[in-house]
Amino acid sequence: MNRFRRRVLLVTCAVVLVLTAAPPASAQRSSESTKPAARSAKQAAKPAAAKSTAEAPAGNPKPSLLGQYEAWSAYTATPNGRKVCFAIARPASSQTDPPNRPREQAFAFVASRPAEKVREEVSILIGYSFKPSSEASLAVGPLKFAMYTQNDSAWVRHAGDEPRLVDVMRKGADMVIKGTSGRGTQTSDTFSLKGISQALDRIAQECK
Repeated sequence: MNRFRRRVLLVTCAVVLVLTAAPPASAQRSSESTKPAARSAKQAAKPAAAKSTAEAPAGNPKPSLLGQYEAWSAYTATPNGRKVCFAIARPASSQTDPPNRPREQAFAFVASRPAEKVREEVSILIGYSFKPSSEASLAVGPLKFAMYTQNDSAWVRHAGDEPRLVDVMRKGADMVIKGTSGRGTQTSDTFSLKGISQALDRIAQECK
C-alpha cells in the first residue's frame, strides 16, 4: 500500500474519532477561545472524509471499532480486500509557538497490515502542513526518534527503530511529538500512552 492509500485510511480513521468521540478532559477545561478551533476541525473533517472516499479505491469500507482502551482506540478496515488494523489516539494537550495558532485535530496511529507484512507502523497526522524538508521528533521519556514528514503526515525516519519505539510506548506514560509548520509555527503535542498496550494487543489479535 503506497503512502497516499495509507493517508486515506489515516484520514478516515481520524474523521471517525473527530465526529464521534467525546473531547478529553483537557479540552473540556479549555478556554472559550479554543472552542471555535475545535468546531472548525470537525467541519474540516467532513469534506476531508468526502474527498478521501472519492479518491480511495472502490469498496474501501468504513473502519470498525474493535475496542476503546483509555486514551487509545483500536480499529480495523479492509481496503481492496486487505485487512488493516489501527490503534489511534488524540493528544492530551497541544501547544503552539507563537501561541494559539489555528490547526486541525492531530492524531497518532500504530498500524498493522498483514498482507504487506507490516506490523505496528507508527505515524502521525499532525493537523497542518509540515515545513517542507523538515523533520519532526517523537520522544518517550528520554528517548527520541526522528520522523520523516510529508504534507501533514509523519513516519518514523528509520524503520528499524519502530520495534524499539513500540516497546518504549508500551512501557511509557506519554509521548511528545514536536514539529514545525510551513508558516514556521512550532508545535508540541503530548499523547497519553494509557491503554496503548491493550489497544496494540487487540489489533495484533485481529490482524495476525
